[in-house]
This record gives sequence, C-alpha cells and structure tokens, in this order.
Amino acid sequence: MTTAVHRVAIAGAGLLGRLLAWQLAGAGCEVSVFDPAPGPGERGAAGWTAAGMLSPWAELECADLQVARLGQRSLDLWPQLLAGLPSPVDFQRRGSLLLAHAADLGAARRLLGVLASKVPGEATPQSLTPAALRQLEPCLHGAAHAWLLEPEGQIHPVQAMQALAEGATLRGVRWHWQRPVQTLSPRRLRCGDAEFGFDWVFDVRGVGARPEMPVRGVRGEIVWLHAPGVALGRPVRLLHPRWRVYLVPRPGDVIVVGATEIESEDRSPVSVRSLLGLLSAAHSVLPELAEARLVHTEVNLRPALADNLPRIESCEGLTRINGLFRHGWLIAPALVEQALQDLALPLRRADVMETMR
Repeated sequence: MTTAVHRVAIAGAGLLGRLLAWQLAGAGCEVSVFDPAPGPGERGAAGWTAAGMLSPWAELECADLQVARLGQRSLDLWPQLLAGLPSPVDFQRRGSLLLAHAADLGAARRLLGVLASKVPGEATPQSLTPAALRQLEPCLHGAAHAWLLEPEGQIHPVQAMQALAEGATLRGVRWHWQRPVQTLSPRRLRCGDAEFGFDWVFDVRGVGARPEMPVRGVRGEIVWLHAPGVALGRPVRLLHPRWRVYLVPRPGDVIVVGATEIESEDRSPVSVRSLLGLLSAAHSVLPELAEARLVHTEVNLRPALADNLPRIESCEGLTRINGLFRHGWLIAPALVEQALQDLALPLRRADVMETMR
C-alpha cells in the first residue's frame, strides 16, 4: 500500500473506532468518525458491555493461539496507550484466578489440558492450596481447586471508552453522531443522501457491517453489583461445565459478574434464568455477595464471524476489522497496530507508536 493517508473516515465509534481515531489523529491525520449513536456516552457498542478481563491464556478455552498472542501484545500496549489519555483509566496486571468446585474438576482439567497443549511451558497455571488462596483473596470460599495465572490483568471499559473519546476530541477528531453508514467502499462512504471521499476508510461497525461482512451477533449479559466491604483484588473465572462465569472488581466497591454466551440477537433485558445462574455461581465462591446490591444489568451483541476469530481485510483505500467476539478488550490494541502497519501514514511508524507513550 503506497497511498499517503491524510484524510481518514472511520465507520463505527466503538472500541476499535475510538482506538483508531485517537491513534491516527496523533499521527497527524484528519479523522472523521461516523456512528448511529446520539453521542459519545451512548452505550450501544459492544465495548461498553464488558467486564474488561485481559486473559489471553484463560481465553484459549474458546480461542486459538493467534488470539492469545494478540492478547499478550495488547497487555504490553495498554499501559503505553493509557498513559497518553487525558483522564485516568483503571488498569491492573495482578494476574487472574481460575476456580473450580470439586464436582467440576473435569471441566477445569479440560482447560488446563488445552493450555498445556497449545502453549506448553508458556502459560502454566500455578496451583494454589486453600491456604495460599485465602492469603491472596480472603473473601473467596467454597472452591475446592484454584490456580493463578500471573501474567493476566484487567481494564475498566467504561472509563477507557470515555477517555478515548475525550483524547481523540482533543486531537481534533470530528465526530458525526446520528450518522449511520449505509454503504462504504475504498475511499468512499455514504450516509443517507450524502457521500464523502477520503484517503482511507476503516469499517469497524461490528454487527452493523452486514451485509458486507458475514458477521452475526452473540448475546452477552453482565450484572453490576455494589458490594461494600467485599475485598476482591483480581479477576476470578469459575470453571463450570455450563457457564463461563467471571467476577471482576472495579473501583467504588463494584463487582461485575458475567457473562452468558447465547446464540441469539435478542437485545431484550437479562432473563431470570441468566440472572439466577450468574449470581448463584458467583455467590458459591464469594458468599459475601449475599448482601450486595444489584446496580444494573447490561445486554449487548458481540460481533462474531463463523470461526469466532478476528479478521482484518484490507485493500487500497479500505480496511475492515471485525469478529472480535468475546475478545474485544483483550486484543483490540494489537489488532489496530497490525491494521496500521502497512499504511503509508504521514509520520513514520515509529512516530505513530510514540504517540502511545
């Protein structure tokens, strides 16, 4: 690709759209972002509805080594990126915990076997005795088995989405809210009766990219709990044969519990079945949640391709990024880095990365 990129259009103001806008504007590009949402705080994009677990190894249960490598790279990129934003974003890298009840040891062993086969010697979960688990997380009780994955971490998605929009605005990004993109092509983008020309177009609309990309929506649900006095220091994943249940602490005594994974594009509120299942599983390892208060629930659609793996498609004047599925916050920075590698930006590639420090 040899075209010099100065004027850029981004279709979609979710996580990928905001990362691209912030980084490209920092590289000196004129950036315009088009999105159907009424404003930057509207929680329509899938990136808002996430717990923010950065778990490349634990996600190997439902991903491949490519996702794990992208997650590893993103774990290194996130601190550099966040350091340049105008408002703070909670980011921690204290590891994550895998827990299993005695009856579910078989499910846990299957995941441990996947890790051992896909990344032998790289992601070895550290087995914890009950005493060692109590020392790490005194509030956790009830799980017969526990493992620590030291390299993993977490991010606050809501804070990050807000900070990315704020930072991109300060860098001169032009936001076109309530402007859904009907069609796009290399260097062209149409909204309603208006058509616009650019040096490059990025399509990061998730499920909104249909029919150009064969993407489907996979329903996910999470629950926010206010739990004063419940001191949970790191993300917890309960290895369960039916549910992928996780608990993620956030500032302000909040614990996020999720997430279901339902092959449906229904956006209606959380079902009683899901709510009872998630909260019962969470309470089984964190009994102090019995006195927590339910702040709110969220539902959204994760964009997924047939293989549930991410994809970058690029030709002269157009790049499409989609299929992040349940891995958006885990892999987005590395995907953006990869998508920009071949572009002839007005600044050198090293200068683009320097804007992230």
